[in-house]
Amino acid sequence: MKFVTDFADQAVILPLAVAVGLALLLAGWRQGAIAWATAIAGTLAAVLLGKVLANACVHLLVVADLRSPSGHTASAAVVYGGLVALLLPQPARGVRRWVTALVLAAGFAVLFGGTRLVLHVHTPADVVAGACIGIAGALAMARLAGPRPAGVRVATPLAAALAVALLLHGKHLHAEELIDEYSCRLATWSAPPAVWAAPRQIVSARP
Repeated sequence: MKFVTDFADQAVILPLAVAVGLALLLAGWRQGAIAWATAIAGTLAAVLLGKVLANACVHLLVVADLRSPSGHTASAAVVYGGLVALLLPQPARGVRRWVTALVLAAGFAVLFGGTRLVLHVHTPADVVAGACIGIAGALAMARLAGPRPAGVRVATPLAAALAVALLLHGKHLHAEELIDEYSCRLATWSAPPAVWAAPRQIVSARP
């Protein structure tokens, strides 16, 4: 499971996102590159905001068991699901590209979210929250990108994604742990004194 989940570590996702964005530009799909960058940046920002809010409202979300939206799940859904949706042939008449993006992003969210649960890194609520954020990002990407222009070679962005993923697999940026820690600190600035200790206890309890 760790082998699979490492493909969604920020050490892989961030360089992969940059490489694919540049590859889409080189392939001649400017609108696709803009949609790619916008959707991924928005997804990562939403994950960060979700972590801060979850830690700020930790005393309210205990029942829901939502501690920190899964960044791995969200990243895998928007990056891998969105990429495949963009590079697949145009769907048949009557089928929108966003349907393809929805199915693919949900599939990657289930795959990577499952690894986070097996590794006991996140709760089911964390995974569901991350999946929702990532799927929304993939849908936005498909909507903003529009139809792929004729003559755009998909081999360029696909090769860039594969090269980066294989080259950096196994590297760890530990971004999610750092975000959790600092979002806890940020949240405690405005939290009532009775819950100041709760975020720190949650972070320290995670593997």
